[in-house]
Amino acid sequence: MLIGERLRSLREGKELSQGDIERRTGLLRCYISRVEHGHTVPSIETLEKFARALETPLYQIVYDGAQPPAAPPDIPKSKRDGWGNSRKEVQILNEFRRLLSQTTARDRTLLLAVAQTMARKRRASA
Repeated sequence: MLIGERLRSLREGKELSQGDIERRTGLLRCYISRVEHGHTVPSIETLEKFARALETPLYQIVYDGAQPPAAPPDIPKSKRDGWGNSRKEVQILNEFRRLLSQTTARDRTLLLAVAQTMARKRRASA
């Protein structure tokens, strides 16, 4: 099944219109239609928006199996359900991304240096 078909079936299964998806994602209705009809291939970021709007895990859009894919064995179970899975965490991350995009290159360099220093200190204390 193609991604566009999958998006449409998930949307219709939840009894949502393209207008509902437009309001939830901020994507234009004509773009949503083009994706669903296979005329446009969405980016991963756009697929994440669709997944949030449909309140479904991203794998259901891109994975063709009946059961969720198994997590790789080298990832501990405690890490599989990590940060970024709840709606609030996603909102915080999106706000951070929005604010970070408004900073200058010099400020981003400074923030990166501070984060690297914090990470080094944390590794040293662990």
